[in-house]
Amino acid sequence: MMILRSRWMLLVLVAIPVFVIDQLSKVWLSDVLLRYNRPIPLLFDWVQLAYHENTGVAFGLFPDQEGVLSVGAGLVLLLLALTYQYVLPADSRWITVAVGMIFGGGLSNLVDRIRQGYVVDFIQFGWWPVFNLADSAITIGVAALAFHIIFIGEEPAPTEPEPIDDELLYELLSHDPSIPAAIDVRTSGPESLS
Repeated sequence: MMILRSRWMLLVLVAIPVFVIDQLSKVWLSDVLLRYNRPIPLLFDWVQLAYHENTGVAFGLFPDQEGVLSVGAGLVLLLLALTYQYVLPADSRWITVAVGMIFGGGLSNLVDRIRQGYVVDFIQFGWWPVFNLADSAITIGVAALAFHIIFIGEEPAPTEPEPIDDELLYELLSHDPSIPAAIDVRTSGPESLS
């Protein structure tokens, strides 16, 4: 029970900062970018901040499907929670942090869809579609989870030490000191009897 509680606590401690940072970045950058009214270059024209309202899923696929996408995203988060609870290993911090990142990012984008009908994206990276910090957290979390499943797999259970034969120790400790010890044959001769 304690492992289960600490496991979910760690997940929440990862998910909440991802959610809060993503929400704050969207509010602040939306205000800045809408006032500036054009992309802000960070690294020449290759990396820039650009305001974009995404009504579709990641990378702008399936636009204008807010209701279906909101329900779908909610179901995916529920399925992830059930998988985390009943399928994924309970003692892996790697998995817990990865799932926490996915939860935080997914929940932040879901809140945007429900509240606004779209997700604010603002990072434009070369030819890559515009994305946000929640998308980054989801991508990193999924990559870390996949890496763990593919390359690490189930962590071996700690080996238990072999049991120690305590028979001699028990015999020595259970010996009653009032009873004389057995006579040593080597020292008991005819002269020792007199």
